[in-house]
Amino acid sequence: MSIKARKILALAAIIVLSGLTFACTIIGVGKDAMADGSTVITHNDDSSSADFRLWIIPAMDWPEGSMRDIVINSHNYIDYGNYPDVEVGDRGVLVGQIPQVEHTYAYFHSRYSFINEMGVAMGESTAGGRRELRDTLGMIDCWTAQDIALERATTAREAVRIMGDLVEEYGWYGSGEIINVTDGEEVWICEFYGRDLWIALRLPDDCVYVGANTMRIRDVDFEDTDNVMHSPNIISYAVEQGWYDPDSGEPFRPADIYAPRTSMNIREWRALSWFAPSLELEYGQVHYPLWVKPDRKLTVFDIFTISGDWYEGTEFDLTKGVGAGPFGDPFASYVTGGRQRAIGIPLSCYIQISQIKSWLPPEIRSLVWFGYGAGGTQYHTPLWPSMERLPEFYQNGSRYEIFRRDSGWWTSTYVQEMTRLRFKDAIVDLREFRDPKMHAIYETVPKIQEFAASVYETDREAAIAIISDYAYNTAVAWQTDWLKLGDTLLGKYTADRINFGGTNYPQEWKDALEALR
Repeated sequence: MSIKARKILALAAIIVLSGLTFACTIIGVGKDAMADGSTVITHNDDSSSADFRLWIIPAMDWPEGSMRDIVINSHNYIDYGNYPDVEVGDRGVLVGQIPQVEHTYAYFHSRYSFINEMGVAMGESTAGGRRELRDTLGMIDCWTAQDIALERATTAREAVRIMGDLVEEYGWYGSGEIINVTDGEEVWICEFYGRDLWIALRLPDDCVYVGANTMRIRDVDFEDTDNVMHSPNIISYAVEQGWYDPDSGEPFRPADIYAPRTSMNIREWRALSWFAPSLELEYGQVHYPLWVKPDRKLTVFDIFTISGDWYEGTEFDLTKGVGAGPFGDPFASYVTGGRQRAIGIPLSCYIQISQIKSWLPPEIRSLVWFGYGAGGTQYHTPLWPSMERLPEFYQNGSRYEIFRRDSGWWTSTYVQEMTRLRFKDAIVDLREFRDPKMHAIYETVPKIQEFAASVYETDREAAIAIISDYAYNTAVAWQTDWLKLGDTLLGKYTADRINFGGTNYPQEWKDALEALR
């Protein structure tokens, strides 16, 4: 591909991306911070324009001498057919090829790829940085880096190294990215700044990390090679550019040099404070700890809860105030503007919570809890990339077409929007319907995994069939139940009423409106 064509592509990508909000939130949890000894990484894929469908990319063997296409993934902002059975030109622009490995692993692909059958999982959060680092001639963007790492890695450490090697050899394309990676033993936090510059730190096993579109790796022990990986020029490049003086006596802080910030991030404050309230982190700080030790051991439901947070119970509670309307709609201010941006937003494409137990066989431990739409109003269900197949509703529908009852994303969005008819009442109904079901599944899944692991010792295919059948049937049941819930909420709360009774607008809301006149 010519340099001129690459620059035209870069300009087109900038135009497309300028209309989107980069707002993903990610979390990483070490094994000693989880109640059951698993590790967790998450990704709130907050995108207003994306192909939301979910696919299993199968494991494959490749003939000697095979090459892997490198495609700049402009297709992630449009719907583009039945992936992966689609021509390269319809997925983006082919910018090069690299040698293919002998065998690639199965993994889940949606707007991003996020977990493979070996139990390696990752998420991402787009972050800004110095404009000088945006290399339009780089070949590796975040989609390509994650795809190739999941195709080839059996551990988190190996995945980090694969992504780092790719960036060093072929260069980074696009904005900076934060990528969290785990494998059941370790959790790594990676920051890619642009060009060939990157760094990754291992999360302490008893800590939790939060990333919210801002680079945060500052204090680094560069001699600790067991827990730190980075590009060889991470310091020297800054010195060459005059951005860092090694004789200044100041420590080299990568994020400060390559992605300097001057204001706070409320999502960081909220999540870190929620995990460790005893720290009494002060609102308004520019820098918060990179990670914290939570005040108590965490569960998947804890992670699910904060992933859908709208500051409930704080002074920034989005269910309060005139902006939330008469019935406390936390999503109203996201649409109209004027208030703080929450962790859980109505434009989320999906949320994935990958939970890995290192002591189980790879195909059994590679568990992800997956749900569409805003975290606070979605359900999530257990899936494994080693599944034989996914229910069809994961491949149905588009944001650019009419509502479909056979689409998983549209169904979750339907329920989300029905809660907004009379939020303060509807959210109670939703939680009373959803939470007991999810807790029952939380109790069942570990038993299913342990049973499948015992079968795996003598019959691998039978073990995979156990988790595959359970995941498939559980997801189908959720889809059916969620449609019924949406219908129930529509019938109950239409026209701001309860069963077509009086509106009963709260007096405090009417008073607040009057005060604005």
